Amino acid sequence: MTNPADSLVALLDLERIEVDIFRGRSPQESLQRVFGGQVAGQALVAAGRTTDGERPVHSLHAYFLRPGRPGVPIVYQVERVRDGRSFTTRRVTAVQQGRTIFNLTASFHKPEEGPFEHQLPPAREVPHPESLPTVTQEIREHLGALPEPLERMARRQPFDIRYADRLRWTAEDVEDAEPRSAVWMRAVGPLGDDPLVHTCALTYASDMTLLDAVRLPVEPLWEPRNFDMASLDHAMWFHRPFRADEWFLYDQESPVATGGRGLARGRIYDLRGRLLVSVVQEGLFRAL
Repeated sequence: MTNPADSLVALLDLERIEVDIFRGRSPQESLQRVFGGQVAGQALVAAGRTTDGERPVHSLHAYFLRPGRPGVPIVYQVERVRDGRSFTTRRVTAVQQGRTIFNLTASFHKPEEGPFEHQLPPAREVPHPESLPTVTQEIREHLGALPEPLERMARRQPFDIRYADRLRWTAEDVEDAEPRSAVWMRAVGPLGDDPLVHTCALTYASDMTLLDAVRLPVEPLWEPRNFDMASLDHAMWFHRPFRADEWFLYDQESPVATGGRGLARGRIYDLRGRLLVSVVQEGLFRAL
């Protein structure tokens, strides 16, 4: 069986079909729609492939416009908005079956030394990831065995995910819960040495658990949902170099949920407590 980390690298390796046009695979999954992190990661690959490779991405802003269909290729069209002395800007449109499903604008910055540096420390201390069970182990502990759909997903999961707080299974578990969640992650295998691959892999991962923080005060994360949810937009700021196959802490919170939308923001730290990436996302929540 192929290592899921190798499958992720292959998923992010787009086919160039014209100078600024790329095609990405969309695996045939049982999901209702293409995973948003996949589209964001592939779009960022497309943007990065049209730069000189010497300027890391420092921010992206994206909108999820339509749900993508699993199993159908996605075409990424890149517009070269600007190539300046220090900054490069790219706009990417993702098209599937003739319809735009996603837009992304990414900015790349030539590395330079700043006059000062600071950051806020992590909001709380959490256990070391190696001391925590994987999410699969927690589910097996609770259910005895994984249902077949979850077992298939677990085998294909490219990231080792470990919740800093134990999973909440009952209504009592979420009673008075704050809209906060903290998750350790890392790719389940090596991702190579291309910095763009690590950036795009972390972009993929950033959409996996962020909206958990919105749901926490409402219902257990691992029970059937009484509502449908979908990502609306996604923004990221990359502060320092990192490797997505090394442990990173994704500290997440939701400051507000109203009008059928919930806002979530996350801060990604390495094991040393250095802030690597900041993330903000809004999701749509509708009763089933």
